[in-house]
Amino acid sequence: MSLPPYSGIFAAVERQCAGSDPSPPLRLFDGTERAGTPLTLARARGLLYDRSVCPPARAALWRQIAERLRVDADGSDWPTAVVWLGLPGLRRTAFKITRSFRAEREDVEAELVTCYLEELAATGAEDPDPGGTVLRAACSRAWTVWHRARREVAVDDVESANGALHDIDAEGYWQADYDPVPHRSGLSATVRITVPAHRVEGVRLGALAQKWGVAGTATSVGYAGRGRQVAKVSLRRVGRSR
Repeated sequence: MSLPPYSGIFAAVERQCAGSDPSPPLRLFDGTERAGTPLTLARARGLLYDRSVCPPARAALWRQIAERLRVDADGSDWPTAVVWLGLPGLRRTAFKITRSFRAEREDVEAELVTCYLEELAATGAEDPDPGGTVLRAACSRAWTVWHRARREVAVDDVESANGALHDIDAEGYWQADYDPVPHRSGLSATVRITVPAHRVEGVRLGALAQKWGVAGTATSVGYAGRGRQVAKVSLRRVGRSR
């Protein structure tokens, strides 16, 4: 039984633009024809990423693409074709973000396309490498979105997360740190949980350890030689040396 085809944005655009040649066509200005040589959409995409093509000719192609984005109204094939022309420059970053941050592929592709179109719309006529500028900026923005999202940690105590309890004596807190093993796949961010003792009397060292399933090894978590060590757990009372 074969799996259904992937239905992400990139795949949908690829299917929609297969064999498409929107009008008016892009033109290659390489000096052979004063008015430029008309190009099929597939040929244009190949030239955009071909480093053997002279930079001014590739820059002229990218400027034409930016112009198509600005002036072509709904109903034209050009808006989708503009996205299709940028996919080779976005695909590798989409794969790397999805793998590195375990993000949903559809969300990553949508963010990349949005960033790409916004950067393309802002392209300046004086930029000698508009394609490189647009793709680098779009990919960098998408990386930043998921890098920030990874640092966000959901908490139940919003009041504590907003700093409302910071003026309470540290002796009234229990704190737990979870530090993943360096250079291991999987968990990578340090998680710190601070619980005010005066508000949650039942939460103590043993309760936290039991909740995490490390009650028998809470004082010294190490590698026992079986399986694979994924992290170290440190549980301590805030304000004390041990």
